[in-house]
Amino acid sequence: MHMVMNPQQFDVVVCTNMFGDILSDLTAGLVGGLGLIPGANIGDDAALFEAVHGSAPDIAGKNLANPIAVIMAGVMMLHHIGEPEAAERIKTAVEKVVNEGKFVTPDLNPQSTCGTVEMGNAIVAALK
Repeated sequence: MHMVMNPQQFDVVVCTNMFGDILSDLTAGLVGGLGLIPGANIGDDAALFEAVHGSAPDIAGKNLANPIAVIMAGVMMLHHIGEPEAAERIKTAVEKVVNEGKFVTPDLNPQSTCGTVEMGNAIVAALK
């Protein structure tokens, strides 16, 4: 309840994997849904960056998934490896496409018929 009512009070939440999965899904809903949220597992010797929704096997290969979570995981990775300029270029392109609202998946605009590929292509075009 505190995470939903007053999320800004938290800087870091440490919990087991199961509760981390539940809380990451819950907080994704606060900002627009699972299709938007990247995640990272960072250790001393390795780091893994991914969409918090996982592989979404129920919609895999159907051109339905919002690609932003995976793209923003890449942005997090670029920051982690010391490439902030590249990260910011990609983040700016994503923000431009979302703000324009034309090439976004139905989770962001229920009237949209845009798919994963079309949204990804719009983001790539915004990089140019």
